[in-house]
Amino acid sequence: MRGADAETRALRHLERQGLKLVARNWRCKGGELDLVMRDGDALAIIEVRSRGRSDYGSALESIDARKRGHLVHAAQLFLAAHAEHAQREIRFDVVALDGDQLHWLKAAFDVDA
Repeated sequence: MRGADAETRALRHLERQGLKLVARNWRCKGGELDLVMRDGDALAIIEVRSRGRSDYGSALESIDARKRGHLVHAAQLFLAAHAEHAQREIRFDVVALDGDQLHWLKAAFDVDA
């Protein structure tokens, strides 16, 4: 599944769960946020990962410390650019698509990770 298709599938799933889209594919120097969504009062930064085959590990396993660091940095820049969200609880979620299986992992990692 291509990245854009995976993101669309993840977005639809999360919207059915009640989340509201704030930004999609928000780009900054050094990173990109796939989906930024409101979940009640919280702001969920959502990384979407897709794997058609597991030869190199699952979609979830592909988010290493380096990737987490890029996500945290991009989230900090997003919050600096969108002050209206600065006081919200921030959560890093992952939607992993392995073949036809979709897994949504809320609070997949902490900022200190």
